[in-house]
Amino acid sequence: MTSFWTRMAKFGTGAATALALVLGATPATAARADPCKTNSKSAACKATKTPAAKTSNAKSTSAKTTSKATAATSKASAAKTSTAKNSKAAASNSKVKVVLRSKKSAADEADRQAASRATAEKTARATAARSRNALAVSAAAEVAETDTPTILSAGTTRAEAAAVRSSIAYVQDLESSTVLFAKNDRMVRPIASISKLMTALVVIDANQPLDEVLEITEDDVDRVRHSPSRLTVGTRLTRADMLHLALMSSENRAAHSLGRYYPGGLPAFARAMNNKAQSLGMYDSHFVEPTGLSSQNVSSPRDLVRMMRAAGQRPLIHRYSTDTEYEVAVRSGRTETFRNTNALVRSADWDIKVSKTGFINEAGECLVMLTRINGRDLAIVLLNSQGKYSRIGDAVRVRRLVQNEVAMM
Repeated sequence: MTSFWTRMAKFGTGAATALALVLGATPATAARADPCKTNSKSAACKATKTPAAKTSNAKSTSAKTTSKATAATSKASAAKTSTAKNSKAAASNSKVKVVLRSKKSAADEADRQAASRATAEKTARATAARSRNALAVSAAAEVAETDTPTILSAGTTRAEAAAVRSSIAYVQDLESSTVLFAKNDRMVRPIASISKLMTALVVIDANQPLDEVLEITEDDVDRVRHSPSRLTVGTRLTRADMLHLALMSSENRAAHSLGRYYPGGLPAFARAMNNKAQSLGMYDSHFVEPTGLSSQNVSSPRDLVRMMRAAGQRPLIHRYSTDTEYEVAVRSGRTETFRNTNALVRSADWDIKVSKTGFINEAGECLVMLTRINGRDLAIVLLNSQGKYSRIGDAVRVRRLVQNEVAMM
């Protein structure tokens, strides 16, 4: 069909221009709007078609590029998914390996602990055997005590040494480790309630809460020696109070309760006592319970000095073992006043750092002290003294011997 503007051209340029003005467009604008309608073979029409083709090709190329990018993204996503799966599988395998290693480590640790227990038990049996042998030797030596040599420090006569009635006596300067006096110091004997110093070391070093309340039960009652106690069954005191009474007044029920409340009970506590002794170099010592009522709790004078050195480094043991008296509330709301079993702590003439007494028939009267004499820190060990006051008398005699030696220097 012939274009509208072509027909209008027949009427002349003026008519076409007038109509274009009426319609709001010029012939040139109308021709530019669609040149192909005017002449499909014209250069303008071809110019119009060429960009369209390019645009179409660009769109096609863009579509292909987008398709390739999408495909690449899909492959990358698939690769990531595969990697994640592999990572999860690797992590799972790693967890399995860790579990297997943990089980193996646990098994190895169990074997090591079993071996350690076996070694400890073997050591304990060996120590007990040595102690029994030593006791036999000690008993034989006591039969011929008059023939037992006494090691004298400089300035001490045999007459002065013979005045010391304890069958075992030992005095050592703590600073220089010089032995000032020794009588039968190689013997191993029952030590009775001196065992409570080791009980205190175990309790304090275990860091058990001192404010925890412990109760005296029937298990704490002495059914073998029937030793008396003012701590009736049902009495409830803190661990600190029990330790205080055990060290100061040698309260057996208090000491027994400390062992009973130890993790693992009395068997574990006895092992802890022997382990502590070994760590301190007390190779002649052996313990079976915390009170000292058993004659199987044994030691030697040199070992007891090692124990007192360790005790002197614990301020609580110094305070409790040298306290003169202490009042506690027992069952039924009553209060009881307990006093120190070593009368020397109440004497102004003595400067005592650590103190402990003991007695059972097999051990005799016993006394150990860390004290300061003439500016020297000394350890005094007195075992198997016969007579109620002989251990106190021997302590006074030993101090006089030391003072005389210092005066002669």
